[in-house]
Amino acid sequence: MLVLLPPSEGKASSGRGAPLKPESLSLPGLAEARAAVLDELVELCAADEEKAREVLGLSEGLRGEVAKNVELRTAGARPAGEVYTGVLYDALGLATLDAAARRRAGRSLLVFSGLWGAVRVTDRIPSYRCSMGVKLPGLGALGAHWRGAMASVLPEAAGDGLVLDLRSSAYASAWKPKGEVAARTATVRVLHAPTRKVVSHFNKATKGRIVRSLLEAGAAPRSPEELVVALRDLGYVVEEGGKPGALDVLVDEIH
Repeated sequence: MLVLLPPSEGKASSGRGAPLKPESLSLPGLAEARAAVLDELVELCAADEEKAREVLGLSEGLRGEVAKNVELRTAGARPAGEVYTGVLYDALGLATLDAAARRRAGRSLLVFSGLWGAVRVTDRIPSYRCSMGVKLPGLGALGAHWRGAMASVLPEAAGDGLVLDLRSSAYASAWKPKGEVAARTATVRVLHAPTRKVVSHFNKATKGRIVRSLLEAGAAPRSPEELVVALRDLGYVVEEGGKPGALDVLVDEIH
């Protein structure tokens, strides 16, 4: 099973670890595309803070994020699973998983990123600011920049098992499963059961809990249909959505 996750907007500080080693990142087929984004992002942020802030869509209060990007090559790096924070990652709670579940997380979780394309939670990266919705002056829209490299790399990463796609729309634009991979791809929408409405906060939190439950159980569904069975066995209320592979998880309480 391969689980595709969005990153978090906010990130933990880089800390004092060894700096980034680009060659050590997973999915080496993305190396050239990563280098192109890294080079332009660092150059942009070092040359013109105001322009960089505008390009990155940062408020005045987030001005410090520009300086953070300038230091990407020398800042301390730490596992991506520690860098990404926020509602989904708090609910997922990687640090509190047992050893077996953490090993499964390292194999199956893939976090999409405007800067790195996609990384595993064990890949060591510095804290950064660059969303998939950014349009760099030289490279253009990052979603389009990543599509070419992803088209050859991601199907191999998906293997022959289930792809559980929990990304937001901006990150989904970087790679859309096709052909037989699409046939074994599942997406999940979390709905407040009484109203059948999506509420952002508990949508993210529930997705984090779903991933945690699957990792703890050692579940290995190979198709959307098997995922439905696995989630129901774990106590989730699941309905099939209107499209193939689309699942609705119903939650009574918003938390």
